[in-house]
Amino acid sequence: MKVLSIQSAVAYGHVGNSAAVFPLQRIGVEVLPVNTVNFSNHTGYGAWRGPMISPDDVRDVITGIEERGVLGEIDVVLSGYQGGEGIGDVILDAVARVKAANPSAIYACDPVMGNAKSGCFVAPAIPVLLRERVVPAADLITPNQFELGELTGTRPFTLEETLESVELIRARGPRSVLVTSVERPDREDGTLEMLAVTDEGAWIVQTPRLPFKANGSGDVTAALFTAHYRRTGDAADALARATSSVYDLLERTHRSGARELQLVESQDAYANPRMQFSVTSL
Repeated sequence: MKVLSIQSAVAYGHVGNSAAVFPLQRIGVEVLPVNTVNFSNHTGYGAWRGPMISPDDVRDVITGIEERGVLGEIDVVLSGYQGGEGIGDVILDAVARVKAANPSAIYACDPVMGNAKSGCFVAPAIPVLLRERVVPAADLITPNQFELGELTGTRPFTLEETLESVELIRARGPRSVLVTSVERPDREDGTLEMLAVTDEGAWIVQTPRLPFKANGSGDVTAALFTAHYRRTGDAADALARATSSVYDLLERTHRSGARELQLVESQDAYANPRMQFSVTSL
């Protein structure tokens, strides 16, 4: 399997491509990373150095890949945080080029906008771009519960409301949806859930909630779920594998006391997930 991953990159820490590439490689996926920024560290520190890469330069890198004649070998185009409208245009163009070369390829979009605690932290134009142009072009999206609401103009809270919002977004294009960080009111205390919905059904998985947030965990989740699902076509199995891997990554990171994901130290969790959580069909 080959994945064209168009995301940010940092030298220190693990977000964007710096979070997604290694876990994908560890499960045997060939990754072609195209970076949209090259920062010293993620912006959560409040200070960083390095350039944003212009849309024209990002497009040029993709054109260079195309000139090697390999777009037809790409199975997945994966995108995450989009810093500006120009990058969105480049990603959509890349998706069109890849699908022209390989009609069986899919586009997996992590529509990064924010979360329930922080609200929306992207430029005002980005939610509009995602809603109107990017998400309708995607085959698979991986929003959190807050982002699902932003995409659909709803405020899903209960499981029923979340499923209704998923169906609203599936009617606009992406047939497969992974909702991360589902926090319905009737779940067990101290737990967190993820929900996957495809044409074949809907599944939910519950894990203990760890008392911290690590930047980049959503990027790892989106990458692993996408790769497992593309490889097998089994959303329930992909959900179980991604959940197991990411939970063990987060648990190790929490135990370490480190701010950054212990991405390399947790590599066996990607290659050999413990499958310790039960996935329930809805």
